[in-house]
Amino acid sequence: MGIAAGLDSSSEYTRIVVCDTDTGAVIRQGYAPHPAPPPEGGGRRTEIDPQAWLLSLGEAAGGGLLEGVQAIGVSGQQHAAVFLDRVGNAVRPALVGNDPRAQTVAADLVDGLGGKAAWAQAVGLVPQSGNPVTKLRWLARNEPDAAARTTAVLQPHDWLTWQLLGRPARRTTDRGDASGTGYWSAATGGWRPDLAELALGHQVALPEVLGPADVAGHTPEGLLISSGTGETMAAAFGLGIGLGDAVVSLGASGSVSVIHHEPLADPSGTITSYADATGMHLPVVRTLNAVRVLRGTAELLGCDLEGLSALALRSSPGSYGMVLLPYLEGERTPDLPHTAGTLAGLRRESMKPEHLARAAFEGMLCGLADALDVLRRRGVAVHRIFLLGQAAELPAVQAIAPAVFGTQVVVPQAADYTTLGAARQAAWALGVANGHHTPAAPPQWPAPAATLCDPGDDLPVGQAVRQQYAAVRDETHPGAFTA
Repeated sequence: MGIAAGLDSSSEYTRIVVCDTDTGAVIRQGYAPHPAPPPEGGGRRTEIDPQAWLLSLGEAAGGGLLEGVQAIGVSGQQHAAVFLDRVGNAVRPALVGNDPRAQTVAADLVDGLGGKAAWAQAVGLVPQSGNPVTKLRWLARNEPDAAARTTAVLQPHDWLTWQLLGRPARRTTDRGDASGTGYWSAATGGWRPDLAELALGHQVALPEVLGPADVAGHTPEGLLISSGTGETMAAAFGLGIGLGDAVVSLGASGSVSVIHHEPLADPSGTITSYADATGMHLPVVRTLNAVRVLRGTAELLGCDLEGLSALALRSSPGSYGMVLLPYLEGERTPDLPHTAGTLAGLRRESMKPEHLARAAFEGMLCGLADALDVLRRRGVAVHRIFLLGQAAELPAVQAIAPAVFGTQVVVPQAADYTTLGAARQAAWALGVANGHHTPAAPPQWPAPAATLCDPGDDLPVGQAVRQQYAAVRDETHPGAFTA
């Protein structure tokens, strides 16, 4: 028996969970927020002094939280970059989040390599405003003095791991976080330093990419630090998903990811070909509209999400012919950045709150099913779907999703699976180091408690709902959905 900790430094907080290495049982937990963003810019943070992450970490670990811990795994927010000078100090605050300032240079970068297909073939993704490669280009264009002083670039989990180890000469990352940079190829397993140079204008040092069960090093106090990973990969590892398992995340926007045996290059840029935290691959398709569709409809009808769910269940599949195309913020899948939502099929008998409520749930879930189909049509097998997010608890979601998705839906009990994944990775690295595990197989922690929702006899009903949705989608936006 041992004790391992998982540490997640998200965009808003640091959370730590301490677990038994054999059973995964949670022993204790810690939490601390990051400093609040400045009031300007509507409160949306686009940069932060990385020292704030260390301060938050120290606060979260207070009170002897890490007493007896033998290993730590670090998970960090993705789509962020820390620029270091030749002595290892940050040349400016870290750029974090999906910074809209970088969107113009993202398009410039895409053109610089010859288009979307060239990027997808090179590194499995097409640069967006959030990727570190785009942030390098933004820095070069907007702060040339800071760019000139930049000799190395790290992501948050890399930087925190390096700090915990006492800032050694060796800097590390893992294949999961590396796969989102825009200058590492999941297909070849190697860096593309020429792409980092294309973005920044000069060569930059990149960290060593570790394997899933590798050790990044030991702290001055002797604690083992595992390779760490990005939040998406840590959450998948914490859930314990494997081949044929998909994760559908219901935030304001949505995402669909699936464990797959090989990377997927997508010339359209719809699929982002991440690596996962186990040595497999984790292709992801995103939508811009998920729970924001439900919240907008609830506000229109003067209720909360629970009330909207109850209303929807008073209607019937197909919402009396009413279809909501949920493209309220434009859409990424399909690629309709400048469009708006559409409400179709209005008839006198369908103009009731319960039918609009159900159309909102069906529209949101059909939009996510479209994203899932992008992966299925590339040969990705999907046998069950893990549904994450607060909205996954809504009865209407659990009633409608299995038939619309066409497979079993698993709604795990609420937990911080990102920190659990980081802790499980630490336990794996510790077990390998002590000879108790092999690098080929992580510790088998129990599956999370979950609600299982099967389509049963409703599969034909779900297919009919999707056909009704697709007919309106294709008539309204002909040719937009070709994946």
